[in-house]
Amino acid sequence: MRRHFFFPLVCGLLAAVFLAGCAAPARHVDYTAFRNSQPKSILILPPVNDTNDVNASYGLLSEMTLPVAEAGYYVVPVAVMEETFRQNGLTTPNDIQQVSMDKLREYFGVDAAIYPRITKYGSVYQVVDSTTVVSASAKMVDLRTGNVLWVGSASANGKEIGANFNAGGSIVVALVSAAVKQVAHNLTDESHDVAALAANRLLKAGPPDGLLYGPRSPKVGTDW
Repeated sequence: MRRHFFFPLVCGLLAAVFLAGCAAPARHVDYTAFRNSQPKSILILPPVNDTNDVNASYGLLSEMTLPVAEAGYYVVPVAVMEETFRQNGLTTPNDIQQVSMDKLREYFGVDAAIYPRITKYGSVYQVVDSTTVVSASAKMVDLRTGNVLWVGSASANGKEIGANFNAGGSIVVALVSAAVKQVAHNLTDESHDVAALAANRLLKAGPPDGLLYGPRSPKVGTDW
């Protein structure tokens, strides 16, 4: 009797797990506006910094050009972008991201701009562990029409790039190790390496949620 009761119970639990797994569909991006826009040149604006780390904005910005260029787009060099804004009296990411689309077109002659934002950047103490975390989001806007072409977000941490060391033993050893690792992360500026991973995840090319391949990529049109 117990056997007859146990078998349906197990089947029911397995079915519930299966349905729960199926209930979380992958993120879907509507590429209609992106395909209609077909931008060829892109300006990446300095990220708005929602963290306490003053290096966060340009730490991430320095890693964002490469993945967009590799996706097949011309990207305005960071030095050119910075100097242009400086000559126009703009030096902070918040002010720069408020510049009108018409002005951005006038300054740089590009088709689209990427507006990034950083929500986490730097070493995070986690009671019995410590790691470096970078989290960011971004949107791409067509500067000719104002249409939002793409929106994305990504995170990375130091453990994913192997920049951590393990500690065994007692809780005291674990706590001391976490503190030591946090100091080590700060001294070695691990955030820069983690920012590179986060930037590549955020601005990767290809479906289901990355940028479409640009005109300079040999893969252009394969993701339509």
